[in-house]
Amino acid sequence: MKENNDPTVNWKKELLEWLKILLAAAAIALFINTCVIANTRVPSDSMETTIMAGDRLLGSRLSYRFGSHPQRGDIVIFKHKAEPGRDQTRLVKRVIGLPGETVDIRDNRIYINGSETPLEEPYLPEPMETDDRHFEVPEGCYLMLGDNRNVSADARMWEDPYVPETDISAKVFFRYYPGFKRVS
Repeated sequence: MKENNDPTVNWKKELLEWLKILLAAAAIALFINTCVIANTRVPSDSMETTIMAGDRLLGSRLSYRFGSHPQRGDIVIFKHKAEPGRDQTRLVKRVIGLPGETVDIRDNRIYINGSETPLEEPYLPEPMETDDRHFEVPEGCYLMLGDNRNVSADARMWEDPYVPETDISAKVFFRYYPGFKRVS
């Protein structure tokens, strides 16, 4: 077989090979970003000091697949219509109430299922100052609150305070900007 030494043909073959590689890389990146990881930027200070405004986070979309469910204390990315008249938006908050539980806020502390012992929350940057509230979390839903409770617009303010499990897209694991840090 005769070898083609025409530089135009070789250049075109090389360009075609690079295009194939770039398209394959883009398809893989799209698959990973859609099915495996969630990437988000935190716009507010509702989760300070655990997560700061402007932080970029990575979460696992696989964490709650295959029979696993969110647990109290997990930090999750979810979509929710937080304000009347607005479309759903992606939020980052901490899971406080699980399906079927009652959650009471009394004297600025959280009590689960009528317990006399308040929930331990070492991640709070300062004591919570809020009105007393009572929540009855429906089956299949969760109650979410921000860590920075005194400034967080969370379930305490939402018209519908409950987040269906189907709207939870990922469990947050890492902050990658600025700097790398495990989030919990």
